[in-house]
Amino acid sequence: MSIAFVFPGQGAQTIGMGQALAEAYPAARAVFEEVDEALGEKLSALIWTGEIEALTLTENAQPALMATSMAAMAALNAEGIGLERAAFVAGHSLGEYSALCAAGTLSLADTARLLRIRGRAMQAAVPVGQGAMAAVLGLDADAADKVAQAAAQGEVCQLANENDPTQNVLSGSKAAIDRALILAKEAGAKRALPLPVSAPFHCALMQPAADEMARALAEVTMNAPAVPLVANVLADSVTDPARILDLLVEQVTGRVRWRSSVEWMAAQGVTEFWEIGAGKALSGMIRRIAKDSTCRAVGTPDDVAAIKQA
Repeated sequence: MSIAFVFPGQGAQTIGMGQALAEAYPAARAVFEEVDEALGEKLSALIWTGEIEALTLTENAQPALMATSMAAMAALNAEGIGLERAAFVAGHSLGEYSALCAAGTLSLADTARLLRIRGRAMQAAVPVGQGAMAAVLGLDADAADKVAQAAAQGEVCQLANENDPTQNVLSGSKAAIDRALILAKEAGAKRALPLPVSAPFHCALMQPAADEMARALAEVTMNAPAVPLVANVLADSVTDPARILDLLVEQVTGRVRWRSSVEWMAAQGVTEFWEIGAGKALSGMIRRIAKDSTCRAVGTPDDVAAIKQA
């Protein structure tokens, strides 16, 4: 049996996530305390007792989800279950930073600060209302990509996320996405719906944010990961820190190839995926991609206990 540790992206956030881990494991509480210190604010208070609208803001959701994932890793470590169990690490969009933190490429404090910068930069790259994203259900990635190309008409419209065999996400200017919603249904999509997001992530409109991340990443120390990272934009493994830096910059405007990444890991013999952090969205996608695989959620003390028992 080969295991991959996978880390969720934006959208998985909930008020109270990680609190039970922090109460059960001093090491998990220390993660939240270190993130609070790195950011110079009580992000943990927002995560546990704040308003969901504030937590959902990109600049808060990104470091908050990473902190929750790292608290779950700390709980596993406290039970003697470490990264040595994993053949690969991977994360969905911001989850790639969580994966790199877990693998020792980035320090916890640097990861928190980078995600705060990333969240703010992605939000600021496009004025509110000028960009949009849409989920297309029932078309494969090639068909969704053709819809995006047809809808662009001189504006930006790209396939942003390949989530699973029949769930893909488009991103771009609002007018182009509005056209894509119509074209997707004409192409046979079961559903095509706008997403409640504050900016058009993973498309060319994010270039200002990519430039800012290039500057920010150049100022931090990056180590080789203890286990290979399966990178979003490659859907292949990488261990060279300089290459990882370039891919993190490319990821801001590039496609999150999650389906292809899971298929690649399964082809390397991965049969079990541990979703470390908030929610179970990745597990649902993985079950639709690698149907014979096993998925385990690791987000609560009960989840950790179940893995320890297994």
